[in-house]
Amino acid sequence: MRFLHTADWHIGRRLYGYDLTEAQKTAFAQIEQIALDQHVDGILLAGDLYDRSLPAETAVTTLNEMIQKLNLTDHLPIYAISGNHDSATRLATGAPWYPATQFYMVTQLEAAFKPIELADTQIFSLPYFEPFAAQQYFDDAGLVQLDQCVAAVVAKMKTKFDPTKKHILIAHFFVSGSATTDSETQLTVGGLAAVPAATLRDFDYVALGHLHGKDALHEPKMRYSGSPVKFSLSEAQQQKGVFIVDTEPFQLTFIPLKPLHDVHKLTASFDELMTPAFYEALPLTDYFGLTLTDVKPIPDVMARLKTVYKNILSLDRANGYTLPETLQQKTLEHKAPLTLLSDFYEEIAKEDLTEKQLQWAKKALAEANKAVE
Repeated sequence: MRFLHTADWHIGRRLYGYDLTEAQKTAFAQIEQIALDQHVDGILLAGDLYDRSLPAETAVTTLNEMIQKLNLTDHLPIYAISGNHDSATRLATGAPWYPATQFYMVTQLEAAFKPIELADTQIFSLPYFEPFAAQQYFDDAGLVQLDQCVAAVVAKMKTKFDPTKKHILIAHFFVSGSATTDSETQLTVGGLAAVPAATLRDFDYVALGHLHGKDALHEPKMRYSGSPVKFSLSEAQQQKGVFIVDTEPFQLTFIPLKPLHDVHKLTASFDELMTPAFYEALPLTDYFGLTLTDVKPIPDVMARLKTVYKNILSLDRANGYTLPETLQQKTLEHKAPLTLLSDFYEEIAKEDLTEKQLQWAKKALAEANKAVE
């Protein structure tokens, strides 16, 4: 059989304040087309469909449209689980009648032991869960670490194996030896730690979610698909895409996605960044993390950079920031309070105060002066 493995859509997520809805819709359209072109037998969707447990109405509408397109319009079976960013309860709304259209949404641990039976494949769906859920299910207070819990879960799953079929696991957690990025929630609190890859090797394929890079784990039959869209500067060098999984004979094929707007890191001097010969070759509608090699003060640096780079995610200094000694000693003494506040905000936030923020500051300063009087 042939499946498309994807995960970590994080519908509703923003990139340093920028709305990613159109980028996510663009990525989805490519995923849908790949599924149709590759004639897959189903979609393995390994958790974190939403970015938060209480998604905005627009996020709910967007995800509903995507699922409906794949399942109701394209008639593709979907095998999905909830991730740590999802609300299992909310995501499961309607789940009892989803299988009527071959949409299988698993959000509770107890459902993980009921494999979805296909002609020559069993699909086991293990949603994100905390150790307490395993303690309750197995009636074992000794299950306090995630690796212990998953070992118990897998042991029970294996008792359900049909030896005449292939066995696929869909799961959402951190596997030992995987590489992380800044955009992922670290699942190491409250007993949630890494799961050894050896625990999962009896499956013919493990479709993982949680980590956002396809190269986070290098196991022959165990992969993170990665997110379809970049969610942080730490993902700038990642190639986003999906895996096509053939079960017999086993073959794993990565198919890349083309971003609507890519993410880049640039390190250069201010003058170089503002030189047409430098920036005219760049895709200026993309997102940029800029690092200045200058150490001197640059007036209105963010505003000036934004005349060229419209979507700046961050602005840093490679070698720190220094003032001439005389200015360090005397500048503060001769500045008005609002000017000091504006300069401080620009230094920390790398952007100017808004008109509204200035109004609040003036009001607060007036009240403070009145109290002193």
